[in-house]
Amino acid sequence: MTWIAPHIDRRDLPTAAAEREMLQGWLDRHRDTLLTKCAGLTPEQLAEASTPPSTLTLLGLVRHMTDVERVWVRQRFAGEQVDARYFTDENADADLDDIDPAGAEAAYAAFRAEVEVCDAAVAGRGLDELFRNPHGDGKLNLRWVYVHLIEEYARHNGHADLLRERIDGATGD
Repeated sequence: MTWIAPHIDRRDLPTAAAEREMLQGWLDRHRDTLLTKCAGLTPEQLAEASTPPSTLTLLGLVRHMTDVERVWVRQRFAGEQVDARYFTDENADADLDDIDPAGAEAAYAAFRAEVEVCDAAVAGRGLDELFRNPHGDGKLNLRWVYVHLIEEYARHNGHADLLRERIDGATGD
């Protein structure tokens, strides 16, 4: 039996909440949206590129966001000694480019697991907690990480909309 990306129920957005709950709610909604765009598709469909010369795929986006969460939350903010799961110094785009449909189920599971670990890494940590900015002088805080993740998902969920429509015509949020 061929694995099919499962249906997920997207969580509702908080409408009048404190800052932390609002940030977490928007992040969770965007995470769910990415998986919603994958729901019901086969590994081959998830690995289908958009339009040449682009190699962008839904599976690549799932892998990319796994690494984005892992690097920004666990490695940079929490200071854990973990490497990116997919991309390397030798191939910064391996998360997006080295796509094999046979790895779709494992990539989906890795994404779900990484989200849980990242949420645990920030639980109880203050939004104003600082860490060194890896791209320049100064510091960033956990609030910045939340906003960056939300921005990254929002951009890539737009890509996912177009990819999904090209694969099977499905549109909508």
